[in-house]
Amino acid sequence: MSKPTQPMSDQQALRYSRHVMLPTVDFTGQERILAARVAIVGMGGLGCAVAPYLAGSGVGELILIDNDRIERSNLQRQILFREHNIGDSKAETAAATLRALNSEVKIQAISERLTRDNLEAVLVNSDVIVDCCDNLETRNLLNAFCWQQQIPLVSGAAIRFEGQVAVYPMTEDTPCYRCFSRLFGEQQLTCMEAGVFSPVVGVVGALQAVETLKLIAHVGETLSGAVLLYDGAHASWQRINLPKSPDCSVCANPRD
Repeated sequence: MSKPTQPMSDQQALRYSRHVMLPTVDFTGQERILAARVAIVGMGGLGCAVAPYLAGSGVGELILIDNDRIERSNLQRQILFREHNIGDSKAETAAATLRALNSEVKIQAISERLTRDNLEAVLVNSDVIVDCCDNLETRNLLNAFCWQQQIPLVSGAAIRFEGQVAVYPMTEDTPCYRCFSRLFGEQQLTCMEAGVFSPVVGVVGALQAVETLKLIAHVGETLSGAVLLYDGAHASWQRINLPKSPDCSVCANPRD
């Protein structure tokens, strides 16, 4: 993710000073953030938690993808929306809220479902893709695209009191999401059926934002090759190493 950057203006240096003060970020890391293009797939609970931190941090361009409309039951955890937004597009509403947070960020709202037909046109040239969707089919579709394009994938999920976060750098020596998802089938219960504790999506989404910004700014160590599990009911964390599958249907094969 090395791409041309531009020096910050004095106003930007002031706005992002708390990042610049961090020795590992400094001006160089923040300038990388300002030049980055990040796609967020799914503007539900996770997407609504990820996006404000990325916009507030100055990510240069955000692409928000979701074909759903806001329902009253969403307001319990999808914090970018208000009561008067019920019935409106999630992607468009989130974009409007984020523009009010940071007018310098270029924000594109795409109110359509991600499919094989529009995948490349929507996601091409992204520096990181953040998976905040709620079904295995789309997750596997994203994973295959990211592997072919060598785009890091930051994945999150939450249900009941549990959440998980993982980073898939899409390098030859690290596992991809399919190495993980091949171990289980499509989730049988959704949040609508099983419930989800509101702050859990915030915890997971904030961690996805942390991992995304670390990838962009080239700081710290990411969750590559591991899945971080959070149990909100018992205030516990568990990190599980994820091996690369030698017969994975995605990353065990050469890129096209």
